[in-house]
Amino acid sequence: MKNSGGVRSWETDVTEQWRGYDLIGDVHGCALSLQMLLEKLGYSKQGGVYRHPERKVIFLGDIVDRGPRIRESLHIVRDMVDAGCAHIVMGNHEYNYLCYLTPGRPGSGMPYLREHTARHRRILNETLEQFANYSQEQTEFLQWMREMPLFMEFDAFRVVHACWHQPLIDRFLEQYPDQVLTDDFMHRSAQQGSMEWTLMDRLLRGTHLRMPNDEVMISKDGFKRSFFRTKFWAQSPYYYADVVFQPDPLPTHVARMVLNEQDHDDLMHYSLDEKPLFIGHYWRDGEPAPITSNIACLDYSAVKFGKLVAYRYDGEAELRKDKFIWVDVRKEIFE
Repeated sequence: MKNSGGVRSWETDVTEQWRGYDLIGDVHGCALSLQMLLEKLGYSKQGGVYRHPERKVIFLGDIVDRGPRIRESLHIVRDMVDAGCAHIVMGNHEYNYLCYLTPGRPGSGMPYLREHTARHRRILNETLEQFANYSQEQTEFLQWMREMPLFMEFDAFRVVHACWHQPLIDRFLEQYPDQVLTDDFMHRSAQQGSMEWTLMDRLLRGTHLRMPNDEVMISKDGFKRSFFRTKFWAQSPYYYADVVFQPDPLPTHVARMVLNEQDHDDLMHYSLDEKPLFIGHYWRDGEPAPITSNIACLDYSAVKFGKLVAYRYDGEAELRKDKFIWVDVRKEIFE
């Protein structure tokens, strides 16, 4: 690793030559699907670790939560990373897990960095239950998660879980040149409005806008929301419908409303002339394809019986539909 132009650059060891990278979307405890996908990509288990003679995996985070085999998934991924066969960036679910089990500082008024509410417990429930009898493993995995990078930048492409935001990344590199999630960083990241909180929210959860006129919407999981996720790649958006990007549609009357000046100020845009960017997080469906010529989202709802998706990257400047490889979870596991 080295710093180049103020942004972390990731390089393979000088003794290793990799022909290309296979980027894999949100696993969410779907260990069987992950094994199938790795084998489909030409990886085989050698010495207990999935390896490829010429290629390396980059996981886009969110290995934990929701799925039936979270511990097994973490072991597969960590073993590959430790063996030099893979990289990983942190997802919002790893961050949530860390915060849920990290005590607040004395006098902070926060028993833990993430409140132990019913909603937060529901999201983490499968992970907590599957580690209930493996406390030492849990401690080791939590420490490993603390060491995950938040983003990766190579000469030809970038990787982040939800959103690449250059100004925030630059501030992070300036204030934390070692890019280590120290105890101080973690505690600051739990303080809404801090740079650290904003960084984690933007890179790991993406961009969002507030609902107009203080309206709220009820999501499919029954929770009231006053914000909605947005496309940070939208070209010349005009209506709210042009920027919404989430499983829950906006109410029709809101979708037809015109974005105001403040909305445009709050939006950000990843230009078509920037490096190819790989993200997860966004629960896409249908047949995998690039979002734009230089953005690929690899989260296709595997844990909801969708697809576990990879992109075989070989240095191309324009991303291609035929480079997506996937396992159809319902078809290949349940039929």
